[in-house]
Amino acid sequence: MDDKLLFSKILGIRLPWFIQKVVVNDSEQRIDIYVDHEPGIRVRCPECNEFYGLYDHAPERVYRHLNTCQMETYIHVRPPRVNCPRHGVKHIDSQFGENGSEMTFAFESFVIRVAQECNIEATSRLCGLSWDRSWNALERAVGRGRSRKVHRVPERIGVDEKSIARGHKYESLVYDIDAGTVEFVCDDRGQKSLEAYYRQFTREELSGVKAVAMDMWDPYIAATKAYVPGANKKIVFDRFHVMRHVLDAVDKVRKNEHRQLCELGEDTLKGTKYLWLWSQENIPDWRRPEFDSLKAKDLKVCRAWAIKENLRHMWIYCYEANMRKYFKRWYFWATHCRLEPIKKAAKTLKTHLDNIVTYARHRITNALAEGINTKIEKIKRMACGFRNRSHYRTAIYFHCGGLDLFPRPPIQPSLKFKGA
Repeated sequence: MDDKLLFSKILGIRLPWFIQKVVVNDSEQRIDIYVDHEPGIRVRCPECNEFYGLYDHAPERVYRHLNTCQMETYIHVRPPRVNCPRHGVKHIDSQFGENGSEMTFAFESFVIRVAQECNIEATSRLCGLSWDRSWNALERAVGRGRSRKVHRVPERIGVDEKSIARGHKYESLVYDIDAGTVEFVCDDRGQKSLEAYYRQFTREELSGVKAVAMDMWDPYIAATKAYVPGANKKIVFDRFHVMRHVLDAVDKVRKNEHRQLCELGEDTLKGTKYLWLWSQENIPDWRRPEFDSLKAKDLKVCRAWAIKENLRHMWIYCYEANMRKYFKRWYFWATHCRLEPIKKAAKTLKTHLDNIVTYARHRITNALAEGINTKIEKIKRMACGFRNRSHYRTAIYFHCGGLDLFPRPPIQPSLKFKGA
């Protein structure tokens, strides 16, 4: 079997395309394959799919292909052009690699698979590419993936922010809770940031939203109420962010009491921070005797911890009315405990109670958002940061967007023999 026939079978080249010559360069460990087409062909217009006579050829394109026996392989081709009576002179849909890409479909798919497992520097080394060419492959993958995504608003969405760098720089992220994917990323965490997502859809489309999970961040609340019909009954404040307010209050009580005890020469609360922040069932077995002895003492933080633990029971109820009744009893206890941080947290929760108890109806949280945020943080550490916000967003869509990233060869042939 000669080299032309061998590479024709490897590359899947069929008439009217054929391999003109194969050049093997041993010193550079490189193989160059030159592809041409038979004379007397007709060329398909990519707009209307009609075949017309050959107009001319575009300049030669060189596509990087998968290595052949560890040797870099390149395909050289001069794509024909067609002069369509309706659409003018057009480039054909390349059957070797995407127009605008310097890689074949197979090699670009390989780069994407490597990038899904490695950071961009490792991808560049493993694929033998420059950093820029590797990153361009990721950007093209995200571009095609987002263009293929069905234009729809998920029924249940989550909204959260993610820091990009120090200095309070944030990105707003919108999640599809059911699909587990990032739907939208935009700069900052203001009202206009979330509105940019909602403006993609009509009011009729947004009326299909059943629930929106978020923390108690006023700009997100205002944006959702401005665009989502019936948002008052659809916003669900994330239970973990709600508990965070009370946890912070418990920690403030501990700090204040620890300071007072230290002034009296006692270190009772030294090293006990997480004992009061952990849920009761998560306290390590080896620290339970210590915690039991602390609870037996007359400490303010013990009262704060008991109030915090009792609030957790509110989320077991399946009806909003029952949640409100439970909160009413808890609120009375919290506001009469003579612990100012707890009282302040309780009043904050009461202000937002209407969208805390909607959990009974929708049963959603932002736990997915926290999980994806952890994945994004891992990606950021692997990359040692990103050059700019655009690269950061591209990485989030690439790894967390649930996109169809891989290039597809055209289904219809671009050339055919006359009369065929």
